[in-house]
Amino acid sequence: MVINLSRENSILCDWVAELRDDSVQRDRMRFRRNLERIGEIAGYEISRQLVYEEKEIQTPLGISNCRLLKSQPVLATILRAGIPIHQGLLNVFDKADNAFIAAYRKHDRDGSFEISLNYISCPDLENRILILSDPMLATGSSLVKTIQYLRAEGHPSEIHIVTVIACTVGIEYVRREVPTCKIWCAAIDDELTAKGYIVPGLGDAGDLAFGNKVQM
Repeated sequence: MVINLSRENSILCDWVAELRDDSVQRDRMRFRRNLERIGEIAGYEISRQLVYEEKEIQTPLGISNCRLLKSQPVLATILRAGIPIHQGLLNVFDKADNAFIAAYRKHDRDGSFEISLNYISCPDLENRILILSDPMLATGSSLVKTIQYLRAEGHPSEIHIVTVIACTVGIEYVRREVPTCKIWCAAIDDELTAKGYIVPGLGDAGDLAFGNKVQM
């Protein structure tokens, strides 16, 4: 299942436009904050699909029957670009456990690349709800490989992927490799370059949020 959060008009459409706008996105703090706010919206929408249980809560004046989230999810993100959107999700699920994965494109001289994962910190995932975030879903390779690595820590009961810009090619690949996952995105673009970049996209989310890096 794919949920495009900008399919209907909302303030989220403004945030996506600012993330794409070459003249606005140069403000790193604003860029990070827009990613964070999209994470908050996605977290709220995901929360509406989770399981709740009733509990009696003592107030200063009496008893209130409230509904509480039955189990906390695990929030995972791919470093470094995923940090702001992860923070947005954490603002919503503030009691959640967290997982962090370092993944990057290792480029070859011929222009091709492979996904290299060299760090993972993760709690037990067995029968838990996993929410994995990464701002860009381009080819889908890094997300699929990350999920494969995470499954070594247990098999989640649900997998939600949160991204800002998704490419149709990447969506199809992820759905083929992880058919039970739900993909939450703020926009969908159709074009993917030979080097694996989304067009029109927004550029390199990690660089825009945290500064340029040396290519590995």
